[in-house]
Amino acid sequence: MRSSPELRPNFWDALVALAVVLLAAGCGFAVWGGQNGAAALTAVVSVDGVETERLVLADTGETERTVESNGYTLCLRLTETEVWVEEADCPTQDCVHTGHISRSGQSIVCLPARVIITLEGGQPVDNGVDIVVG
Repeated sequence: MRSSPELRPNFWDALVALAVVLLAAGCGFAVWGGQNGAAALTAVVSVDGVETERLVLADTGETERTVESNGYTLCLRLTETEVWVEEADCPTQDCVHTGHISRSGQSIVCLPARVIITLEGGQPVDNGVDIVVG
């Protein structure tokens, strides 16, 4: 006759539970604890996947930059709080229609020119909306 398995928690069960808790705490710290939001809002311009320019918006004031890539020209407008593509000679004009970006994580992409403008840093903005469906 076979013996029934032990159903009470033992040392190894406690060790696995401790490892799961430590892993969860480490992931939580990596996602939420490492960001203090004190960094200045920075526009990062990448052409063909290579970072070409990094502009701190607070230092630039209101300025204009021209980015040329892959036979196309984009005119970027930067202020202390936002960035947008004012003009572009690409065929689809998606980069122009993206409009103004002003929060960390937002980006403007021009596929024909292979240009990406991304915002990094800045204070996190809480607009009270978690998700929009529909």
